[in-house]
Amino acid sequence: VESEMAHAIPRIWSLYIINKSGGLIYDRDFTDRSAREDPVRYGSLLYGMLVVSQELSPVAESGGFEVIEADSFRLHCFQTLTGTRFFIIADLNHQHVDKVLRQIYKLYADYVIKNPFYLSEQPIKRSCEKFDTYLIDLISKHNANLKAH
Repeated sequence: VESEMAHAIPRIWSLYIINKSGGLIYDRDFTDRSAREDPVRYGSLLYGMLVVSQELSPVAESGGFEVIEADSFRLHCFQTLTGTRFFIIADLNHQHVDKVLRQIYKLYADYVIKNPFYLSEQPIKRSCEKFDTYLIDLISKHNANLKAH
């Protein structure tokens, strides 16, 4: 298994967006897995991990973790000034997650926040189809580009 992972193509596997209250407003899996067990529970766990990391920090006013590394993946967190958090689960060898997170945030700002039909802090649904379409395109191209190198 370890040799398989050493030669695996670095890629982004999942995205979770959590509002400032800790509610899951968007999740997307970019793997070939059929379905995840419970994305709402995962979103709650991610928010809880962030809060615990803030409380454990010896630095006052810590924003919590930016990256947590496990044995087979990295969990990246990008926090906006408004309190929305973007979590990406990516391969250990992935080098550009911070760039991808900023590109996702730009899509979020353009196609969710600026959408007059989107209710702030609510789940991202059909009224934001362009966000979903462009996000899938961004990650697909990104993962394909990594495969080509």
